[in-house]
Amino acid sequence: MESLLPLTDANDILYDKDSASISFAKDGMKIDFGGIAKGYTSGRIADIYRECGVTSGLINLGGNVQVVGTKTDGSKWRVAVQSPEAEDDYLGILSTANRAVITSGGYERYFEQDGMKYHHIIDPSTGHPANNGLVSVTIVSADGTLADGLSTSLFIMGKDKAAEYWRAHSDEFDTILEDEDGVLYVTEGIADDFTSDHETNIIKKDGDT
Repeated sequence: MESLLPLTDANDILYDKDSASISFAKDGMKIDFGGIAKGYTSGRIADIYRECGVTSGLINLGGNVQVVGTKTDGSKWRVAVQSPEAEDDYLGILSTANRAVITSGGYERYFEQDGMKYHHIIDPSTGHPANNGLVSVTIVSADGTLADGLSTSLFIMGKDKAAEYWRAHSDEFDTILEDEDGVLYVTEGIADDFTSDHETNIIKKDGDT
């Protein structure tokens, strides 16, 4: 594993705009699009809906939901955010329109060995499963690809860094975070549209939580 860590720096991915080609600064580097594939796909399906004149629709790719417009009665779509504790339970309900709602968490794919749980979201700085205090991250954005990528990235960052990143990019997305104690943190851009029975704190642009 130690030999692979130097191959995880995204700065070593070189993009040539003129030829629209990618190369790598180090031998052995590869790109895996698994972290954004479903978000990209749901976004393209939404584009096809619009191109075909569909003004009201919902795409569900399992943890990745994207809605087009509102429901036919004009009301917002109500999207449940899954609970990490139980597949048939949810953290809350988000009312939204024209947005992707994408959730990542270590509960989706993992294995246990010697009493330790190893999930599939890897921190590139350590090579180990991310362990920064979050168990679930939901991203709400008009861009499905961005939402899918950020759901993984903010999970790795942890609550404090994720909140600071949102403050710097609040015009691009909102987020719902759940920590290891079951406490939810919701950015103020969607706070009025999210309902939950869990303890919920609002992350504000001015730095307060």
